[in-house]
Amino acid sequence: MNKTIKKVVVAGGGTAGWMAAASLSKLIGNNIEVTLIESDEIPTVGVGEATIPPLILLHQLLEMDEKEFMKAVHGTFKLGISFENWRNVNEDYIHSFGYTGKDCWAANFLHFWLRGLKEGVSKDYGVYCAELIAAQQDKFAVLKNGALNYAYHIDAGRYAALLRNVAEENGAKRQEGKIESVATNESTGFIESVTLASGQCIEGDLFIDCTGFRGLLIEQTLHTGYDDWSHWLPCDSAVAVQTRSVGPPVPYTRSIARDAGWQWRIPLQSRVGNGLVFCSRYMSDEDAIQTILNNVEGETITDPRVIKFRTGQRRKHWNKNCVAMGLASGFIEPLESTSIHLIQKAVTRLIQNFPFAGIHESEVREFNTQMEADTENIRDFIILHYHVTNREDTRFWRHCKNMSIPDSLQHRIDLFKETGRVFKSPNDLFVENSWIQVMMGQGLMPKQYHTIVDEMSAEELQKFMHGAEASVQRTVSQLPSHQAFIDHYCKADVGAAGERAMPLSPAAGIRAVS
Repeated sequence: MNKTIKKVVVAGGGTAGWMAAASLSKLIGNNIEVTLIESDEIPTVGVGEATIPPLILLHQLLEMDEKEFMKAVHGTFKLGISFENWRNVNEDYIHSFGYTGKDCWAANFLHFWLRGLKEGVSKDYGVYCAELIAAQQDKFAVLKNGALNYAYHIDAGRYAALLRNVAEENGAKRQEGKIESVATNESTGFIESVTLASGQCIEGDLFIDCTGFRGLLIEQTLHTGYDDWSHWLPCDSAVAVQTRSVGPPVPYTRSIARDAGWQWRIPLQSRVGNGLVFCSRYMSDEDAIQTILNNVEGETITDPRVIKFRTGQRRKHWNKNCVAMGLASGFIEPLESTSIHLIQKAVTRLIQNFPFAGIHESEVREFNTQMEADTENIRDFIILHYHVTNREDTRFWRHCKNMSIPDSLQHRIDLFKETGRVFKSPNDLFVENSWIQVMMGQGLMPKQYHTIVDEMSAEELQKFMHGAEASVQRTVSQLPSHQAFIDHYCKADVGAAGERAMPLSPAAGIRAVS
């Protein structure tokens, strides 16, 4: 389609819709018109409340002040994820956002650590990571030199409201209404307009599908197809519930493995988000609800809500003149908090390759190739947690341990087990240290280390390991408690007894500070 792209229509609100509208209007809004359609009758999933560090970059591009953002979303800080019961029951480890030790040009720090382990000079691998030790000690600060990598825990409803304000301040228009029909061009198949229940017709040149699992445009209209990954990621349900806080928030997400899935615990300033991701083949909805209610702390402030999903991705993230984002593009599962990141990745990639002069198939194909690679690398990382385990105590865990896995993941596992080597592919979200932390945390240990580290004398190795540990101790020792930092930096107006002080509707009028 060689038609100039001027009118962008975003179908659906929530985090996906408003992140797309805010980014497009803020960053290229002088050249396009952005209209977002959402209906107050259609609820959003609203449980994507843990994030990963790349979100900070998007906020910088949107000129969002971090302190005001954190106040508005009742946010807390996140240094990583605590995985409990995953390798064995009553064992845990932390996948932190930090780097461990110092690498050399030929070998990762892991190889020095492995040699030190053999010679009795290495301590636990986590000792050499500032983010991990800070998480264990419930400490945090935003350091001027960027010495700590971090992300956020956020209230999803408040975040969508915040993004809406950014979008509207930069010219985006919100249209209330429910989409009843979609019109396509008879010869090209491109979407030309959508008609609302009111009868209003909204035309567009490019459509962004943020309609959630149903994929109103990308699937129901364009019949794009879906690659199902449930044979690798068997969980297909979640139950979510919110509780009052019973203590200071920890600076990490908790992921607690249960008999047929895992439980999340996400601490905010105002409350705690809880949920259980589970496989319906091994656990009923009723048992899942009872399991989560038996394993929360504090009084519940919402009723348990069951969410059904199917893991996988659309066969095309961009089809004709429609780009799917968020749940409309697919869903892996929330284990490593990647859902919001994939929205961010899709919208920034679209902006980088925006088809101002018209849509070209080569451009669409490249977009899809990169989005597929992004998603599949994350998929493999998530499967790793389930498959590499010692657990065989329930039918669910026996299935996960013995299931077939993608060849791409098997290669990573074999390479690490035989040589201790890891790699970051061009479209890999997770760095080498993330793979190392999870592989070893799940019980996978390399058989050997790179012999180049033997060039270092025993005395030099001991000094090197001590130096790496001391550097971490210096960084962590200067940090206040997580709660003390929040109180100083971004304390929210939470209200009495941990209840929300403001409504969650996008109409709440929460303002971003530019």
